[in-house]
Amino acid sequence: LHHFSGRGGKDAIPLYRTADTTEPNLAPGLLDLLTSRYGREVDALAFAAYVYGIMAHPAFAEQFSAHLDARVIRVPITKDKTLFERVRSCGAKILWLHTYGERCVPDGEQASRVPQGSARCTQPIQGRKLAYPERFAYDARSASLKVGSGIIAPVPGAVWDFKVSGLSVVRSWLSFRMARGGGRKSSALDQIRPRHWSVAFTKELLELVWILEATIEGYSEQTKLFQRVVASECFTAEELPSPPQGMRLPPPRESRSKPQLSLESR
Repeated sequence: LHHFSGRGGKDAIPLYRTADTTEPNLAPGLLDLLTSRYGREVDALAFAAYVYGIMAHPAFAEQFSAHLDARVIRVPITKDKTLFERVRSCGAKILWLHTYGERCVPDGEQASRVPQGSARCTQPIQGRKLAYPERFAYDARSASLKVGSGIIAPVPGAVWDFKVSGLSVVRSWLSFRMARGGGRKSSALDQIRPRHWSVAFTKELLELVWILEATIEGYSEQTKLFQRVVASECFTAEELPSPPQGMRLPPPRESRSKPQLSLESR
């Protein structure tokens, strides 16, 4: 909410407390408890994928809307090891999509590569030496997105209407790349950008549409798994370890070393 309203991401919750990823930002003993219960190693990224599989779809917000209004997030953690693995796998796929192929890369897939969806650029958006498009519009009847002189199709209506925290994702992306540019202008730095629409912009737009396509297609499976988790035997708060008070404070400054990560180590 802070990110999309322009106040910065001060409420971001990091997965690790140290830059070298040696200390997960989880209650001590939680991963050991889950590993023992499921009979398979559960590391921080696997747990994050499970949480993402549970939460990153509309059904979660609809069922727990009252708690979310109070800024309290409760994640049901199933005791069923098979169900945990299915939700983790589903969440890992969504994380792979939402990090543009950087994290949780499936076997056989190439890192930092977005899987293609059905949308294609059926008419070029701009020539090499032309400036930015003046406007864009969505045609629901033909399921096509018109950007200047170009066309992207087919684009499902659900992709065009997709929002995150009230932000219309495709509309916002395009508005910043029109001739006049979107957003507030606070300094001359806001005017610094490429001189014209490029093939790279068209590729980025297609990737965004493909990611949203796949995200929405996965909602049905996520909802079914979520409902199964809620109906299953879940851990109670009393069965889970509580974080010590010290973990609610920033880690010591000496532990905040610069990250030395490669794609392989991720």
